[in-house]
Amino acid sequence: MEYLFTSESLISFLILVVLEVVLGIDNVIFVSIIMNRLKLVTDHKKARSIWMITGIISRCLMLMGLSWLLSQKGKSVFTLFGKGFDLASIVMLLGGLFLIYKSVKEIHGKLEGEDMNQSTQNKPGLSLSQAIAQIMIIDAVFSFDSIITAGGTAKHVEIMIAAVVIAMVIMFLFSPKIAGFIHKHPTLKMLALSFLVMIGLSLVMEGWNSEAAHELKMKNYIYFGMAFSFLVELLNMTMMNRQKKRRVVVLNEPVLNEEKIGIDDTAH
Repeated sequence: MEYLFTSESLISFLILVVLEVVLGIDNVIFVSIIMNRLKLVTDHKKARSIWMITGIISRCLMLMGLSWLLSQKGKSVFTLFGKGFDLASIVMLLGGLFLIYKSVKEIHGKLEGEDMNQSTQNKPGLSLSQAIAQIMIIDAVFSFDSIITAGGTAKHVEIMIAAVVIAMVIMFLFSPKIAGFIHKHPTLKMLALSFLVMIGLSLVMEGWNSEAAHELKMKNYIYFGMAFSFLVELLNMTMMNRQKKRRVVVLNEPVLNEEKIGIDDTAH
């Protein structure tokens, strides 16, 4: 178990928790919007609890499946251009390409896409079963991003599971405050999505040639880039707060209306 407490493991754990929280806010907000459309306000707490439990269980199961896939390294499924590809390499290649595509698409949507709040307004009320079905579908879509991100950030499944569970709990308890903070500082969202592009690229490289990727210490460079970018943004935020003059870019994303949220009252 010593490998779980190395500096690399601890750094990947912290980075993964932060990424999962920042990138998981949209998931929480979409779920909150669905819960706000419940016909009975008394069903909010029940729907929220079901979402929390199923979200953690589904992510843990998917992470275990990812761990099994990674254990299949060396068992070639097919050969292309004289190079053998095993299941782990295929998943890394496809997952990395998906992560790059999804991240770039998300950046475009945040800056140039349609207003997500308009598309969620004036819809009829939902029954508890309908809300749970929609929540599970949305959570499944977001959890796939979450799992691919975990696989590209950390090496050990124990670290992935711990980080994902902690991030889910943090989002469950503090989602309105975190969402408000990120809404006031959209650069953090853009940085997190940019980090996903870097993680996706590292997955593609590792899937294509894992030995070369390990020799080049790709993840170390990515961690350094993330840490340096985050530090620069913290300095920018500090300077702007002191000057009290800043122009905030409003991203196209769902926003929690604290007056209408049913989750605050049940969480605190």
